Amino acid sequence: MFITREMLPILEKFASFFPVVALLGPRQSGKTTLAQQAFQDYYYVNLENLDILGIALNDPRGFLERLLVHKGVIIDEFQNAPDMLSYIQVIVDREKRPGFFILTGSHNFLMNQAISQSLAGRVGILTLLPLSLKEIADANLQAKFSENAIVKGGYPGIFANAALDPEYVYPSYIQTYLERDVRTISKVADLVLFKKFLGLCAGRIGQLLNVSGLASDCGISVSTANAWLSILQASYIIYLLQPHHANFNKRLTKSAKLYFYDTGVACSLLHINTADQLQQHSLRGPLFENLIITDIAKQFYNKAKNPPIYFWRDSHGHEVDCLIERENQLLPIEIKASMTFHKSFLDSVNYWLELSKQQQGLIVYGGNEPMRAKGIDIESWSSFSVI
Repeated sequence: MFITREMLPILEKFASFFPVVALLGPRQSGKTTLAQQAFQDYYYVNLENLDILGIALNDPRGFLERLLVHKGVIIDEFQNAPDMLSYIQVIVDREKRPGFFILTGSHNFLMNQAISQSLAGRVGILTLLPLSLKEIADANLQAKFSENAIVKGGYPGIFANAALDPEYVYPSYIQTYLERDVRTISKVADLVLFKKFLGLCAGRIGQLLNVSGLASDCGISVSTANAWLSILQASYIIYLLQPHHANFNKRLTKSAKLYFYDTGVACSLLHINTADQLQQHSLRGPLFENLIITDIAKQFYNKAKNPPIYFWRDSHGHEVDCLIERENQLLPIEIKASMTFHKSFLDSVNYWLELSKQQQGLIVYGGNEPMRAKGIDIESWSSFSVI
């Protein structure tokens, strides 16, 4: 099944003036498909092919020079040969061919380090995450209930083949991630312990990050826990939502909150395989919150913008699930999994609005009908938009 990605026109625009476009994101988020859709007459190279990778590593200059006979080239998983970037710099400065190199990769740490050294000012960087709720809805695949959407996640392959069951797909995805990415790139020796750590992270979705507690529960040192968190962030498995530090004369938390880039992966780690299981699970609310906050991030990334999103919590327990910085103002968003609207949904947003002397707020809830109450918009999880 063909699913149109919102980023397509942005990718084409970037290629019209940047000599290099780097398309980053988690494994199987659709990067290669999108690149080949946008540039159908470009030559394709996959650096996970060991024969091709060997040539690229042994003679990067010759490898790249031979590609210049083509109109353009897509180099997949280019983090496997990061030393090529310095040679690419020489070529793009000499050739001045906009959009010639389209580089895709599923790791952030190697690429941004190499890019900052070799391709500063020459590369447009885009982040492609799994399908957004809008992309799923536009393809007429939207789930009726949020629990189904949470368990299924957003990886395009699951939607492309109706026979694929998340219960079987995600364990294989996680195992592939462990064996290819974690062991190969990060040299983690004990994959069983790392997988336990990954599951413990899933159990802490939406919670303030306590690294020492996480390390203790896993039986590892704090330094190892920090290193493993960095691996998970760099490979687009988890992200940390930072607190907003607006000064309202209140003591504010300084700890980040932990979320997963895809709720399907998180559910698999938690052994939640069906919507019925999720309905009764203690993490239903945090997983719904994860779904919405990640979708907010996708809405920004799909427009080539870094998500200006935070959360807010003071020392008295007052909290706003998400704050968006836009046009020199902050938009507070409260996220509620319930399908039924309750007046109490407004409490946190109203408290923050009174404190900040601002007027606009938003509630995203698990129901399907948009409404408005006391000047605040209440929007459905399946159709809300913030950009």
